[in-house]
Amino acid sequence: ADGLVLFNRFYQPDIDVEALEAVPSLHLSDSSELLLRLHWLAILSGQVKATMAASGGVHTGLDAVKAVMAGASAVQVVSRLLEDGPQRLLTIFHAMKHWMEEHDYESLDQMRGSMSLRKSPDPSAFERGNYMKVLRSWKGAA
Repeated sequence: ADGLVLFNRFYQPDIDVEALEAVPSLHLSDSSELLLRLHWLAILSGQVKATMAASGGVHTGLDAVKAVMAGASAVQVVSRLLEDGPQRLLTIFHAMKHWMEEHDYESLDQMRGSMSLRKSPDPSAFERGNYMKVLRSWKGAA
């Protein structure tokens, strides 16, 4: 394969228990879904020759920046466009451009993979061993 999409969302029907039938159910994504994509993009970046696209959770310019920094060559934006219309793409583009200018990035190629597992200042954040550290840092309701 020359390219990978991380990850397509599975649309699953719900069950109407009164009508006793399966019914379509569409839940649009939000930015929190990006985290799984970032994790795997960062791990795979530089490890596979295929280009990678992030699908799911890209709603803002910063979401797109994060995906590229993790290793994405492309991002897919659907839920946000369904909610706001295609003009939202300009907002995302301008936010990305502004962030790149503020942080002295001249191109997406320069940014791509800069926060991957191989290039991250703290690669342990992407490794399974970090799971216990994250759980210990959680502060629940008092």
